[in-house]
Amino acid sequence: MVATAATASFFPVSSPNSGSSSKNAKLGSANLGLKSKSASGGLQVKANAQAPPKINGTSVGLATVESGKHGDDISSPPARTFINQLPDWSVLLAAITTIFLAAEKQWTMLDWKPKRPDMLIDPFGLGRIVQDGLVFRQNFSIRSYEIGADRTASIETLMNHLQETALNHVKTAGLLGDGFGSTPEMTVRNLIWVVTKMQVVVDRYPTWGDVVQVDTWVSASGKNGMRRDWIIQDLKTGQILTRASSVWVMMNKVTRRLSKMPDEVRGEIESFFMNSPPVVEEDGRKLPKLDDKTADFVRSGLTPRWSDLDVNQHVNNVKYIGWILESAPLPILESHELSSMTLEYRRECGRDSVLQSLTAVSGADIGNLGSNGGVECQHMLRLEEGAEIVRGRTEWKPKYANSLGIVGHLPGESA
Repeated sequence: MVATAATASFFPVSSPNSGSSSKNAKLGSANLGLKSKSASGGLQVKANAQAPPKINGTSVGLATVESGKHGDDISSPPARTFINQLPDWSVLLAAITTIFLAAEKQWTMLDWKPKRPDMLIDPFGLGRIVQDGLVFRQNFSIRSYEIGADRTASIETLMNHLQETALNHVKTAGLLGDGFGSTPEMTVRNLIWVVTKMQVVVDRYPTWGDVVQVDTWVSASGKNGMRRDWIIQDLKTGQILTRASSVWVMMNKVTRRLSKMPDEVRGEIESFFMNSPPVVEEDGRKLPKLDDKTADFVRSGLTPRWSDLDVNQHVNNVKYIGWILESAPLPILESHELSSMTLEYRRECGRDSVLQSLTAVSGADIGNLGSNGGVECQHMLRLEEGAEIVRGRTEWKPKYANSLGIVGHLPGESA
């Protein structure tokens, strides 16, 4: 009887004498939704169970119902205490550690000090205007690919530094137009700068890893020209390494002819002129013209590559220096180093040109250079058909000799 009553409570069976259907059994909060229908003498059961609820994280449902059906009391949820309401301590500790490490990293970056005093001086090599806005200063680190067989920077490396600072000076001063160093007024008139004369004196060549400081400024040169000077010095010691002075004029990039300086252009650049003498004393000696009879060494078949052209579609000035030294005798290159150079640019060179490099050695026995001191050479770079491109003079001193010459100085700062 008891078993039958219990079974009937879960699976009520309709009585043939009863006209009403059985109702769903509900115990506690669990709605089992058990329904039965009599069809063709069979029993069909349809379950519509719901997820058991939770109280304070503890599931209650069938187990509670089962205990209730045996007359047991429904178990109560665990008591809420201070301990089981606290957050997860491991998560809190990880958050505190992360915050501490981030703060320590920021403090380390703010308190960082360079191992060498020159590491934070113009670290990105952008340069800046100094001395009342008239001198441009930029630092360069000598790279491994900029040194030669003597473990020192090549003359081409130094010349590239001169050219880079000249252009950055124009750019920083706000005078850079569309051309290669041209001002806005020059750009409107299709004018560009071309160098006519360059004098360079090298007292000492920097080595790999050295940081050099390059200062440059401009001055007037006659009515239609401009002079630009440079000083390169060792940033660590302050020793002046190289001095250079150059003269520039304007050329129409369409007609390829020299041009006078328009008043509009003069108004743009005149306020940047310094009233100072050149850092290299003018060499008034005439540069001789060489030919096949007067030259001791000739190198032919020199042609510019596409990478030798600048944005004005003519050969970069620094490339001429490399071509001039192509005909310098190897014994001089091995035992001496270039100490000074004077170049006069006569004509520009195009990308389809074929050139010859000529060199004459003055007053020296090439086979007995060890007993000689300094050596002087005359140079000429010309097209194969004879038109002159550059005339030059170079002076060489024995390698590792102490340079005791008078070094240049920066122009005095205005009061």
